[in-house]
Amino acid sequence: MTRGVRAVLGRRSGLPDAPARGAITLRAAGVSVQRRGAGGARARRVLDGVDFEVVAGQVVALVGPNGAGKSTLLAALAGELNLSAGVIELDGRALTEWTPVDMARRRAVLPQSHTVGFPFTARAVVAMGRAPWEQTPRREFDEQKIAAAMVAADVEGVSARPFPTLSGGERARVALARVLAQDTATLLLDEPTAALDLGHQEAVLGVVAERAAAGAAVVVVLHDLGVAAAYADRVAVLDGGRIAADGPPREVLTTELLTRVYRYPIEVLDHPDTGAQLVLPVRE
Repeated sequence: MTRGVRAVLGRRSGLPDAPARGAITLRAAGVSVQRRGAGGARARRVLDGVDFEVVAGQVVALVGPNGAGKSTLLAALAGELNLSAGVIELDGRALTEWTPVDMARRRAVLPQSHTVGFPFTARAVVAMGRAPWEQTPRREFDEQKIAAAMVAADVEGVSARPFPTLSGGERARVALARVLAQDTATLLLDEPTAALDLGHQEAVLGVVAERAAAGAAVVVVLHDLGVAAAYADRVAVLDGGRIAADGPPREVLTTELLTRVYRYPIEVLDHPDTGAQLVLPVRE
């Protein structure tokens, strides 16, 4: 099927077209989120007036200390939280105006935890990513997308194994493959490398960068600041529920800002051979 025919079918079916590079796919404007305190304690504001844009063709990393609001912002962008103030727009419309299936055709979400209630095989879990495209012309690409996602996440070797029997790293990669198979224009990834060994961390981030290079908008929560410097086009540093800085890694990841936000001495320097930006804690 030619690209032009696919576009026509998409419009006739109300399906999303790929956004133009540089287009804003998700926007948060004045977003605040409160959480109730335990035991009747006062509610705590975990996001406070956040303005944030997600752009097609970019990887934007959310970084910051524990409790800064990274995962909360990601969940808010995904439409999984009630806002106490502000609005989040997906493709120019408030999230409240989209049905769940319409949202699932436009953005895919990788949570921190990877659990499945039944002993589905790894391949069956990956195939779940194609559910939003049932009864649409794009279902004909199911097998192609599933196979490509499993190759990209390096999980072909565990395809027949029940998901609960997999190691933590294998589960994480299968969950990522499900998100990749969903084939949406926007990816929201919460710590996709947390359970992975070094080789698979680099491989996964390479896949993420490739998706963005192909035109996808990617938001990824990371703890490793050096990884954020290496793979992100933009870095948003969160501190106390607010965005302390947002821009290219070279402009944002500075010794002064990071030392202040993390409340620990941090050194930022260039690798003597490659010139790559290195972010290191200062140790005695």
